[in-house]
Amino acid sequence: MGAGLARSGLGKRTALGTATLLIGANLPDIDVLAYFDGPAADLAFRRGWTHGVPALVVLPFLLTGLMLLFDRTVRRLGGAVLPSVVAPRQVFLLAALSILTHPILDTLNTYGVRWLMPFRGDWFYSDTLFIVDPWLWLILGAGVVLSRRRRRSRGYVHAADPARPARIALGVGLGYVVGMAALGGAARRIAARELGASGERPERLMLAPRLATPLVRDVVAVQGANYRVGTFRWLARPHIEVASLRTVRRPRPDDPVLAAARGTELGRRFLGWARFPVALADSRAGGGPVVHLIDLRYADRPGVRFGAVTVPLVTPPASAPSPGTVAPGPPAGPAAPAR
Repeated sequence: MGAGLARSGLGKRTALGTATLLIGANLPDIDVLAYFDGPAADLAFRRGWTHGVPALVVLPFLLTGLMLLFDRTVRRLGGAVLPSVVAPRQVFLLAALSILTHPILDTLNTYGVRWLMPFRGDWFYSDTLFIVDPWLWLILGAGVVLSRRRRRSRGYVHAADPARPARIALGVGLGYVVGMAALGGAARRIAARELGASGERPERLMLAPRLATPLVRDVVAVQGANYRVGTFRWLARPHIEVASLRTVRRPRPDDPVLAAARGTELGRRFLGWARFPVALADSRAGGGPVVHLIDLRYADRPGVRFGAVTVPLVTPPASAPSPGTVAPGPPAGPAAPAR
């Protein structure tokens, strides 16, 4: 996104304009440093403090100050000379724009963003795009490459406007996002109707896009005491095959297994991030009791690479119910890396 904005002509508004756009579009991800704070620290901190509204006010000033400091340092040292003067106001506007694009794009996927941090930890999701959407990358990447080629091509009939492909790509990318949002909204309404016809109307519903397949989505619905997990297909009738739905027991708020897991740092961090949590009690021979926590967005069983953790307990949960089970089958959603 930063490169697309730069190639669209915004990078020429001031010296260091392209650098500002590239850095700003990625700057909120400085919270990646949270990985050094122990297990699941990334889930507890990421997409929060550096992605919330207060951060969007502070970060543009920080980035502008760093770019002006860099400019002054380079000129004082007499090193590489910048081609033109750095305009502080333009640097600030580019920093604010590029930084804002980051949490907006992050909100488009199922991982979500905590826009109100540090005041509130509510997660916001739109379930519009896959977490790394290849079509959006292809659209924006094509615009960047074609604009770069036009800029380097002498005598080419359109060389006078090298920014045009990048601008077109940004427009097409916006259209793609709007189209995916419209498909997602329509799919939610259809899924709610079809699931309601076979039982209670869903209290909460996620239709998660799959990698590179806009017409197929993974479904997780909250219906009463259970989760219903399945697949939505636009080209099928009905769109959700009821016979293929898997039922997973939903933990009650007072579930002792859930409470025992929440009493640990690892469990508290994971449950603060999980959207559709499942808690399974287990007892390891010679290793003491554990609780397997699973988020049905990304996992369907303990031990997967992302979306599940195993929490060791000092003592077993009081009056713990028998462990729940997750029906075998493909994962509720493809494993996705945390951004």
